[in-house]
Amino acid sequence: MKLRPLADRVIVKRLENETKTASGIVIPDNAAEKPDQGEVLAVGPGRMDEDGDRIKMDVKVGDRVLFGKYSGQTVKVDGDELLVMKEDDLFAVVEKK
Repeated sequence: MKLRPLADRVIVKRLENETKTASGIVIPDNAAEKPDQGEVLAVGPGRMDEDGDRIKMDVKVGDRVLFGKYSGQTVKVDGDELLVMKEDDLFAVVEKK
């Protein structure tokens, strides 16, 4: 797969949600909510400011990020469902301990 996002856009692959609750109840696929976490697969070069200078992106490939349930545009590439969204649509980067 070769996708190169433009400007301040990122390509994100949703991470799978747990299909079982802490008490052991299995959640069927049709009742599960879309996950709001994903892994960044590609990052654009950043947007330009009024002076023509490029503003560096805060996320990088491999980051685990949080975003809104309805953020981004869904696209299918090579059978994978991916999200294309602006960096502003991301809420946070999940830091690994």
